[in-house]
Amino acid sequence: MAAPPASTAVPRAPPPPATGDRLDRPGERSETAREDRSNSESLDRLLPPVGARRSPRKRSTSQCKSEPPLLRTSKRTIYTAGRPPWYNEHGTQSKEAFAIGEHSLGGGSASGKTTVARMIIEALDVPWVVLLSMDSFYKVLTAQQQEQAAHNNFNFDHPDAFDFDLIVSTLKKLKQGKSVKVPIYDFTTHSRKKDWKTLYGANVIIFEGIMAFADQTLLELLDMKIFVDTDSDIRLVRRLRRDISERGRDIEGVIKQYNKFVKPAFDQYIQPTMRVADIVVPWGSGNTVAIDLIVQHMHSQLEERELSVRAALASAHQCHPLPRTLSVLKSTPQVRGMHTIIRDKETSRDEFIFYSKRLMRLLIEHALSFLPFQDCEVQTPQGQDYAGKCYAGKQITGVSILRAGETMEPALRAVCKDVRIGTILIQTNQLTGEPELHYLRLPKDISDDHVILMDCTVSTGAAAMMAVRVLLDHDVPEDKIFLLSLLMAEMGVHSVAYAFPRVRIITTAVDKQVNDLFRIIPGIGNFGDRYFGTDAVPEGSDEEEVASTS
Repeated sequence: MAAPPASTAVPRAPPPPATGDRLDRPGERSETAREDRSNSESLDRLLPPVGARRSPRKRSTSQCKSEPPLLRTSKRTIYTAGRPPWYNEHGTQSKEAFAIGEHSLGGGSASGKTTVARMIIEALDVPWVVLLSMDSFYKVLTAQQQEQAAHNNFNFDHPDAFDFDLIVSTLKKLKQGKSVKVPIYDFTTHSRKKDWKTLYGANVIIFEGIMAFADQTLLELLDMKIFVDTDSDIRLVRRLRRDISERGRDIEGVIKQYNKFVKPAFDQYIQPTMRVADIVVPWGSGNTVAIDLIVQHMHSQLEERELSVRAALASAHQCHPLPRTLSVLKSTPQVRGMHTIIRDKETSRDEFIFYSKRLMRLLIEHALSFLPFQDCEVQTPQGQDYAGKCYAGKQITGVSILRAGETMEPALRAVCKDVRIGTILIQTNQLTGEPELHYLRLPKDISDDHVILMDCTVSTGAAAMMAVRVLLDHDVPEDKIFLLSLLMAEMGVHSVAYAFPRVRIITTAVDKQVNDLFRIIPGIGNFGDRYFGTDAVPEGSDEEEVASTS
């Protein structure tokens, strides 16, 4: 469904009586921050009436470390807003999936672009929305430009002030589902901060900025272009209030900069780009009718891009021989004996934990033998040379798929000194049957490491595939990923191996069947419930666990 043309601009709603609208930019103080300067307080009464704010909703963020939304019941903690699959059964993003719902909001400085963007995010009511602000991409200034900026003589409202190469590369990676690092700009010092923020996992990307339509390559990346049109007097008053209260400027300097740079830039570079917009929103955040129509269009776009992965996995690749990338721990009498104990439904929890840990230790020791090693020579205490082997990689990182996967972390730590640990929370949506990504916390620079991905059971492979896809999106090479599981079904092995043929799959046993509920047969039961001592909830109950299902 194509975006409506600019000639059918959304209707203009009369401005409802409300309080002033404060521009809220990422990286700066929120609109509830106290205004500590009397100049800004005197400006509040000058603001014209605009749309009242909607109460904000809690949502999951798209950064590497996020706080997931929770629904707590008497027996379970259920995560309520996950990211559905953004890839197909081949493990790659489809044409529809990587172009998920872009919006660009262009308009004059302090036109209310960020406010409109946040209102769209709240009204969409879908998780994993990224708000990408052009303010983060100002170029690094030279010493001379820094001096000019300190005296309000540098033009920040010119296209040359922005790093369009970085903007384009960042937006491209986000659209492709990759993890990106975004600079944090300090408006007080006119410089980038040392730390950059990480964004990942966008179902919808909202990109906003005064020069959002100024670059042709950037325009081609945008699926919908929205121009926020606000009266110039309103923009000036908003700019005065923002720059005085939040950026430490004085009135004289703000007005000087506005007359010298801001207004001429709007007339020369910004207003002419209104013609390339798909939708023009007059009155900014006060135009709730326009925002509602935009949200309706976005919902239709998201529905067209929905993917079903688990059903495709259940019917694909199942007649092929087991792949060469699979390694099964040798079934010695000892290993088979431990499997007998943990598969027995009468086994006590203490024994289940004890023998599961023994198997985990053997599994991880076996997996480490597939890491790259190189020849090295050391000298023994007897003064003799010994030709040995040493690890040829940079570092080993373990990543557990919560919750069962975290039970393998102690075994990994026991054999890998100073190993780094990350976590990924994936749960099954009980309505769609699809895995959903709820939360992730990965170590920095994980792309340089060999990654041990851990989950105790893998049935269809849906959650394991999602976890591998997350690692690939963070630039971990496929051949540096090792998927470890105590028990796998043949279906899961085939699914992962077909989608990611260079991922090494390592397990202690492979069962042949999966039942209609995607449970491994004969299987081991719900590993998490048996290990942590949580009672299984009867199927169909309102409190049935929304578990991580691989």
